[in-house]
Amino acid sequence: MPALSLAERLTGSPYQGYLYAYPHKTAYGPLAPTALDDVWAAEDRSALFLYLHVPFCGYRCGFCNLFTTSRSERSQVDAYLDTLTRQARAARRALGDARFVRLAVGGGTPTALEVDQLARLLDLASEVAGGPLDGLAPGVETSPDTATPERLRLLRERGVWRISMGVQSFVEEETRAAGRPVRSAQVDQALGALRAAEFPVLNLDLIYGLPGQTEASWARSLEAALRWQPEELFLYPLYVRPLTGLERRGLPAARDLRLALYRQGRARLLAAGYTQRSMRLFVGPHAPRLELPRYRCQADGMLGLGCGARSYTRALHYASDYAVGARGVREVLSAWIAQDDAALGSARHGYALDGDEQRRRWAIQSLLCSEGLEHAAYRARFASAPADDLPQLGELVELGLAEERDAGLHLTPAGLERSDAIGPWLISPRVAARMSACELV
Repeated sequence: MPALSLAERLTGSPYQGYLYAYPHKTAYGPLAPTALDDVWAAEDRSALFLYLHVPFCGYRCGFCNLFTTSRSERSQVDAYLDTLTRQARAARRALGDARFVRLAVGGGTPTALEVDQLARLLDLASEVAGGPLDGLAPGVETSPDTATPERLRLLRERGVWRISMGVQSFVEEETRAAGRPVRSAQVDQALGALRAAEFPVLNLDLIYGLPGQTEASWARSLEAALRWQPEELFLYPLYVRPLTGLERRGLPAARDLRLALYRQGRARLLAAGYTQRSMRLFVGPHAPRLELPRYRCQADGMLGLGCGARSYTRALHYASDYAVGARGVREVLSAWIAQDDAALGSARHGYALDGDEQRRRWAIQSLLCSEGLEHAAYRARFASAPADDLPQLGELVELGLAEERDAGLHLTPAGLERSDAIGPWLISPRVAARMSACELV
């Protein structure tokens, strides 16, 4: 069957898939084991992103399809940190004189760790980075039930710059319907603690399209979030994904308000002075700026450490195996913890990007954010023009979804709101086939 044109795709829902990375993990598969020394030998390691994954949460939200497990024993977390330390040291040896310019700790919920475990994790991050963390603009994710003053004080003392919390909704009935057992009073208490800790950047996540949500209740959540004056706000459309709690519940179909709610949220944040950086990210006028070495996900590599973390080089993306269901996650996690040093020091599961995939990745990662697809940067990387390699990009302009300006191709507001249709449209046939064939566990 021939691939659908963009115009044909747009006759359906604009919410067809969130491409926060390309290729998606569901396209990954077994690799011939390759030592990390060889994986990174020819790579530019002068400006890397360091990511540490903590696959533990206090509970599993009904919409979550991340690689995480809930209610873990302390002994399992300690064993995980032991293996993470072995992996980190093997990777650091392989990367030699690598220089890291950004750091993020995600999950899961990093602050689900006990304070001493969290300190151990930050010590390991400093060891890999080769010094204090405050020069890397570190970001850490937290949750309302784990944002305790003691944990937050530790994070701030270690130089954490950005703290991110998923509120999802300030309407308790909506979070309950989404399988998220958080009380409004707990959210307010956590936000008070976060502001008291004086992190330079507070990011809040909200979700639109939740069960029972209306334009009026969405407005309540937006106003409640703005009262805390977050430096960043992410507005995420709800996806009911396979093996999640919402999918298992089989919620009855309801009128899809997501596009209307997106437009409502965008208008409110722009009126409040926020700048839109992508379909999801809005940055406040009061957000501080750090003078840091530039990092671009299209051009620069990433070292991901931990079960569930991905690493990116120019031609190879690799990670542990992927699972979503509770049993699948537990099995992958147990196998990862038990790995020997040889396995931890090699790439065994991932996706090799040929020239076409590298070009597609660059185009997708550039186009779906406000900086756009810069022609000069693309030509410097690939010695060709985007329109020559991906002639279908012209259809975006024809449909009014993109425009040529500032020496690049940029999505219009109409294009930004259709990012989750445009991204999947640019996926290669090979990646699409592998994603479709993936059987999640």
